[in-house]
Amino acid sequence: MGSLPVLSQFILKVASRCNLNCSYCYVYNMADSTWRQRPPLMSDRIFGLALERIRSHCRFTGQEYANIVFHGGEPCLIGAHTFDDWCTKAKAELTGLAKPTFSIQTNGTLIDQAWAEVFHKHRVQVGISMDGPQPIHDAFRIDHAGRGSYDQVERGIRILQDADVRYGILSVIPLGADPLVVHRHFMELGCKEITYVLPHVTYDTIEPIHRLYGETPVADFLIPVFDDWWFNATPDIHIGDLRNMARIVMGGSSQIETIGNVAPQYVFIESDGELEGLDNLRACRDGIAKINLNVRDAEFRDILQANNMHGTAIFEGMPLSKTCQACPECDTCGGGYLPHRYSSANGFDNPSVWCADLLKLFAHIRLRLGVTIEETRALRLALHEASIDSMKAQVA
Repeated sequence: MGSLPVLSQFILKVASRCNLNCSYCYVYNMADSTWRQRPPLMSDRIFGLALERIRSHCRFTGQEYANIVFHGGEPCLIGAHTFDDWCTKAKAELTGLAKPTFSIQTNGTLIDQAWAEVFHKHRVQVGISMDGPQPIHDAFRIDHAGRGSYDQVERGIRILQDADVRYGILSVIPLGADPLVVHRHFMELGCKEITYVLPHVTYDTIEPIHRLYGETPVADFLIPVFDDWWFNATPDIHIGDLRNMARIVMGGSSQIETIGNVAPQYVFIESDGELEGLDNLRACRDGIAKINLNVRDAEFRDILQANNMHGTAIFEGMPLSKTCQACPECDTCGGGYLPHRYSSANGFDNPSVWCADLLKLFAHIRLRLGVTIEETRALRLALHEASIDSMKAQVA
């Protein structure tokens, strides 16, 4: 590898348990079971070791920022006091080396005033998992007694709004639901940042979905959402995945790893200190995310020498299948999200299981923007040349 292995995010799985039992959860309800062997919560010692590795890595790469993401399971299970202590410690340890920023991905059910105050204090970017109005949300996002979680999530959102905490909604696309009912519900709640996540399925598990919802259920959901966003001129509403696709069609580079085969440049640290690659790979098969390295005795850059696919996937992006390489949308789609390329027969040497959806969606966005594939290529080349000229001017 010619360049230093910069990591843009250090994702701490501070809880390996969750107070919800979402039916589609790739951690607890799919192919992987490694969570069972891990401590429910990350200890102060493991967090401290992870912080030492983050500091060491930033010193090695010279990177100016370290985005520390608290993840789970449900990360709020660690408690607001511990979270406050850990953010404070991270600031103290990294000051003068790299600027720490903090994010958290939570189901929102445990957010109270104490959490809101800590989020505000540390300027935490909060991601809330929510799937739509109550009947839709509660069909999937239930607790271990089978009860819906919508009321608690909405309460958490209101608390964040009152405390002026920046947050965004992460919604797993509820296949078969009315897309505009879902999308407008989020806007009625006052949500300004929304990302729609493609369900995590593989070639081994997609067939029942196609039988139930047709051949392109993801595109059929997202196209009306795109049109509503596009024609109603709502620039203050940020729809991460759709905005990114429009950006790529206009010749820009992808800003998210789910589209464009962008190297994600992040690493997961489990509650016991184990390092893992993309944790969504758990949807593929048991143990696939394991790297067999631990913050107790390994640096993050050791991933490159671990003789597995994770170094490539994290720092470079996985090779595309021959089918994708021959596709006109190869440089825009980039094969889709890595977990969605998996089959037990061919590993990751496949197009996305959502290939037909992505092609349909890109075609629709091209129609709305009036940009052909050839024009995308010309725009990308022009932007690339402008970038090179800018760098030359800065050196001169």
